[in-house]
Amino acid sequence: MHRLYETEDIVVFWDSEKCRHAKECRKGSPKTFDPMRRPWIDLTAAPTAEVWKAVSACPSSALTCVYPHGIEVVLDDAGSRSVAYDGDKQIGECDYDVTTNGWVIYHTEVDPAYGGKGIAKRLVYKIVEAAERAGATVIPTCSYAAKVLSN
Repeated sequence: MHRLYETEDIVVFWDSEKCRHAKECRKGSPKTFDPMRRPWIDLTAAPTAEVWKAVSACPSSALTCVYPHGIEVVLDDAGSRSVAYDGDKQIGECDYDVTTNGWVIYHTEVDPAYGGKGIAKRLVYKIVEAAERAGATVIPTCSYAAKVLSN
């Protein structure tokens, strides 16, 4: 399972398949990471610096984080894509097709001026999370999406 948690100050990615339950996240920020709560991650429960430090301590890299840089990432169901915006300007997108076999992610692109900020990963995660919630298999034919999902 892949989940994306976002505030204006931080974006946290969680890959349950990598999680080894070392509980470093809980030790570092117990108010943020509570396995008895749903959703189990609440980014508003502690200061961003505390959350960042706790995520960075994850030994399996099941949790990772980036700063959002003021970029909004939304799922566009009608367009079969996720889209990244800097204000009104579209700066990236990740496209998928819904097939009988699953959701096929076939393209991810971010304006090079915005590279290195985790935007492409956010675009992929937005689609993967929606597909998983819909009970669909994710098939990454886009090389970047395949890399994100295999790491």
